[in-house]
Amino acid sequence: MFFDRDSFNGVAIMEEKLVVKSNALIQAAYSLTVSEQKIILSAITQVRRNEAVTDERLYTVTANALSDMSGFKAKNEYTTLKEAAEKLWNRTLIIHEKSINEGSNTTKTRKMRWVQEAIYLDGEGAVQLRFSKPILPYLKALSGEYSKYRLEHVANMTSRYGIRLYELLIQWRSKGEREIEITWLRSVWELETKYKAIKDFKKYVIEPAIADVNDHSDLWVKQGQRKTGRRVTHLQFQFGPKEDKKAVKRLTMAQIEAAAKPGETYEQVKDRLSRSSDG
Repeated sequence: MFFDRDSFNGVAIMEEKLVVKSNALIQAAYSLTVSEQKIILSAITQVRRNEAVTDERLYTVTANALSDMSGFKAKNEYTTLKEAAEKLWNRTLIIHEKSINEGSNTTKTRKMRWVQEAIYLDGEGAVQLRFSKPILPYLKALSGEYSKYRLEHVANMTSRYGIRLYELLIQWRSKGEREIEITWLRSVWELETKYKAIKDFKKYVIEPAIADVNDHSDLWVKQGQRKTGRRVTHLQFQFGPKEDKKAVKRLTMAQIEAAAKPGETYEQVKDRLSRSSDG
């Protein structure tokens, strides 16, 4: 469902659809609906890493692809796709970049559009996107400051904030924890004037986002908080990779024998390891 299928010497080859973004883009300030995000992400997976990046190419996203990602029936996605295509052209983002000019640290604020063209193909249930030229460098792994993940790990999320939280976490995948200032998070998620009470911010933004990550991604996440004085100022996230339940099925005979307890049969070992993964 999330693979490009080819064949080589009669053997099927499946290329995982990878989302590659610069960390600056992940931390950019913008607001997109969950459908708009999935359309953008689907287009990003089509950017070829071994080719020169150009704004001349159109990337096509179909209603069927959107249906595969969100779990809705394709016929319902035609309307969603058309509405998203109409709005995407006006969607902007703000990227803050630190640079060193003549020995002094400066911050460059760049405002740009996601796309310079959005074409809805009426009757075909597809939209064609042409990314804006300024955003192209942020869609390729041009330096060490980037993150990548498989599209399927956010494909079934229902919260726009779930996708954003997941991306913020994978930036720190090797650490397994991240502390985020609430004021900064409100800014990049463009929520400065919404859910002003911390209890509402958690209930309507953070908790649904955490549920999305736990239910649909390859990560588990737990949330804590830190106060400055009496006010909650930072959110703390601990996270890590989920157990791969399919890994048990891939165990070699030698591995199963090494894991076996005295008197256990082959099937009993597999059953025990499977139940352990489920728990």
